[in-house]
Amino acid sequence: MNIRFSAAALLALCLAAPSMAQKTVSTGTGSGGSPHEKTTWTVNGATISVEYGRPYLKGRPESKMMPAGQPWRTGADEATVITTDKPLTFGDVKLAPGSYTINTVPGDREWHLVLGKLGSPGQWGIPYLANLEIGRVPMKLDHASTPAEQVTISIDAKSPTLRIEWGRVRASVPFHVGS
Repeated sequence: MNIRFSAAALLALCLAAPSMAQKTVSTGTGSGGSPHEKTTWTVNGATISVEYGRPYLKGRPESKMMPAGQPWRTGADEATVITTDKPLTFGDVKLAPGSYTINTVPGDREWHLVLGKLGSPGQWGIPYLANLEIGRVPMKLDHASTPAEQVTISIDAKSPTLRIEWGRVRASVPFHVGS
């Protein structure tokens, strides 16, 4: 009987494991009305979280909200922040364990992920602080058939990829965990 219970418990744990790989928590509402959240993933032994404001398009043109060729805070209100407990590498940009800002430079054919030092907790997302920039990495750009009304940042843990979606835009960049 103990063997059956152990096997059942192991099966339940294995079935629950995928749902434990991602956890999203609401962190409030920004001064502009955008909801804020923190999502945490487990990726190849690393705990990675992204905390950001999720503005709505509300019928506004994407090009106005994400101006081409200019750094965008990639969210609303405070700077979008990625935190990791293991080293991460995006292209040729290496991040030690810690917290960093995420900005992007949108474009018609290509986007760039811009990673920066976090100047202080609660750092505002604008103006863009070029003196804190660590590096830029090209992102793959796709167009969605169904638009995302809210900014959505996600991580695919199976083949580590950071994704940013808003409107009909889907930008992604692979990354590696470890040094």
